[in-house]
Amino acid sequence: MNIKWIILDVDGVLTDGKLIYTSDGQEIKEFSARDGLGLTAARKAGLSLGIITARTSPMVERRAKELKFDALLMGYANKTAALHSLCESHHIELSQIAYMGDDLNDLGALSLVGLPMAPQNAAVEVKGIAKFVSDHNGGSGAVRDAVEYILKAQNLWDSVVQDYAMEAHSHGQ
Repeated sequence: MNIKWIILDVDGVLTDGKLIYTSDGQEIKEFSARDGLGLTAARKAGLSLGIITARTSPMVERRAKELKFDALLMGYANKTAALHSLCESHHIELSQIAYMGDDLNDLGALSLVGLPMAPQNAAVEVKGIAKFVSDHNGGSGAVRDAVEYILKAQNLWDSVVQDYAMEAHSHGQ
């Protein structure tokens, strides 16, 4: 396995897929800190991170910035076209991409990448083509599971864990 990029959908992958609106029309999204730490670990291991989502959201923009994503493509209903655009602009081979999606609009992108992945609660059709299906639902650790799977398969997990352990010792803990 030679994965260099992890590309994620948002609703149903980084979140539980629920769209919550306040009475004044604001949208609320909930993200998993466990997924966040997993993505930080992926970056420590040298992987690049990207988001492709049909919706446009300031919360997603903030989360991508916090986690230092390399690419954020919002407002892309056609995720296959977005994926091709991302590959072209960052000189990535499709075979080097792990993509996690959860619903029918992710099928095209999932069918092109080296490692198609899905959360536990993904659509049956998505899980049918996924090479990795998390034991967790979207927004509840599915992304963390995917990162661990990739890093362990590429023999990078132990060194990332060691880095975190060394951080504790270097701060006198």
